[in-house]
Amino acid sequence: MLAVFLAAAPSCNNWSPDLNTDVALPVVVQKVKKGSIEEVVTTSGTVRPVREALIKNEVGGLYRLQKNPATGRPYRMGDRVKEGAVIILLEDKEYENNLNITAKKLNMEISKQEYEKQSSLYEKGGVTLRELRNAEVAMINARNDYENALIKLEKLKVKAPFDGYLVDLPYHTGGVRVPAGQEMFRVMAFRKMFLEAHLPEKYLPRIQDGMQVRVTNYVFPQDTLNGRVSQISPALSEETRTFKVRMDIDNPSGVLRPGMFIKSEIILQRKDSVIVIYKNYLRGNRYGRKVFVVENGLARERRIMTGIENDNMVEVVNGLKENESLVVRGYETLRDRTKVKVTMRVGE
Repeated sequence: MLAVFLAAAPSCNNWSPDLNTDVALPVVVQKVKKGSIEEVVTTSGTVRPVREALIKNEVGGLYRLQKNPATGRPYRMGDRVKEGAVIILLEDKEYENNLNITAKKLNMEISKQEYEKQSSLYEKGGVTLRELRNAEVAMINARNDYENALIKLEKLKVKAPFDGYLVDLPYHTGGVRVPAGQEMFRVMAFRKMFLEAHLPEKYLPRIQDGMQVRVTNYVFPQDTLNGRVSQISPALSEETRTFKVRMDIDNPSGVLRPGMFIKSEIILQRKDSVIVIYKNYLRGNRYGRKVFVVENGLARERRIMTGIENDNMVEVVNGLKENESLVVRGYETLRDRTKVKVTMRVGE
């Protein structure tokens, strides 16, 4: 009986069952499609307004905070202001009297009349050219004296230099004299902002003036704004081996505020209507990448050539065709010609 059993048993050395003969590995596939892809340089930093000003008074006087015509109450931090609006009025009667506006205006009018008289006489030969020129000089000096006095008088009105918002309004007691050179207010305009960033040396040949920039704020990541590269420094920092880039950002709705920390993406290049897949579908490395597609129930290995890529996506230049079934799940243990069973088709 023992001899019969041994004769019937197969030899251990010759038995090598094909485990892949009847077993089909489950996979999930997705149809290969064309799309768009961008190569970007990502950086971050603090955004600042293109227009901002700290306004100080050039002359002293009694402090009078003016009313905001839009609200009917005295100006406050956060108020929107118009260019030329008088925010603070300084009163100084002695200063105004010393300007002698009325007398200078009258002197200007008299000198003008005298010049016109001398000009008429000169045409008739009644005065010399020298006398006419002296009258003209006197008229010009009188006019300049009057205009300079008006300019000095305007210094009592502390005005907004452009449309914007009051971001700081230091407190001064109304009716109390303030000396010249005090901080009156700070104004900023938010519609145009800028970001200065330092980029690695390798990007210096690739960054160009006018390149499109996409900006998001870490607090409000759903709000995306557009900008452009406006200035590029040609010099590198010896300490960091980076170069400075300025990006101007359009902020029409005021989503960004000065001092916010933002993320920006400089778009180096963009391609449309190309085959694009997620990078995590790739196997191998940058110099020998491959993917798997399903053909007639078998996983077929495809060596691919890639183009531009970003953090998530990669362009496939060669090795994949549109509408092929790309394995997107279950590819980790596949080999070429492995039997597979498609359990799900994504996006169909």
